[in-house]
Amino acid sequence: MKKLSRATRWAIVVSCVAGVVLLSGLGVALAQTFSLAPTYGTVALSPGFLPDPHTKSLVAGGQINTRTSGPAPACGYVANAPDYRLNWSGGSSLYITATSGSDVTLLINTPTGGWQCNDDSNGTNPLIQFNGAAPGQYDIWVGTYQAGNQPAILRISEMGPRW
Repeated sequence: MKKLSRATRWAIVVSCVAGVVLLSGLGVALAQTFSLAPTYGTVALSPGFLPDPHTKSLVAGGQINTRTSGPAPACGYVANAPDYRLNWSGGSSLYITATSGSDVTLLINTPTGGWQCNDDSNGTNPLIQFNGAAPGQYDIWVGTYQAGNQPAILRISEMGPRW
């Protein structure tokens, strides 16, 4: 067996370290896992749903700082699993808001796999609007701008935001 040169051994070590760094980065990239069961449940809604808005009380925030992990946009601190899941039949616009006594954010994974984020549409309360919302699964995280957890109310409406 031929002995490897110092340069070759060094190249192998650097390649191994780069591989470990790359693989460890995949865990960060999958920080928001929309395939997990939502913490506060699931709702199926169709146009004309009542009552409008549909509301859900929950606790906003989590341990994941989306400013330093992705693929989701920088949108504060969220949990790994979605807070709430909306199965939408499509056919009209949707307004998704969250309110709290503190600064909260919204992070939504859409049926097409895209990400939407909002922080301060009305004071410290977020709003994400979907004009002609596509049918499918919307995974919703209600985050906090600063680390920590806060009580919040999630609202889903066809008629616009109700702060």
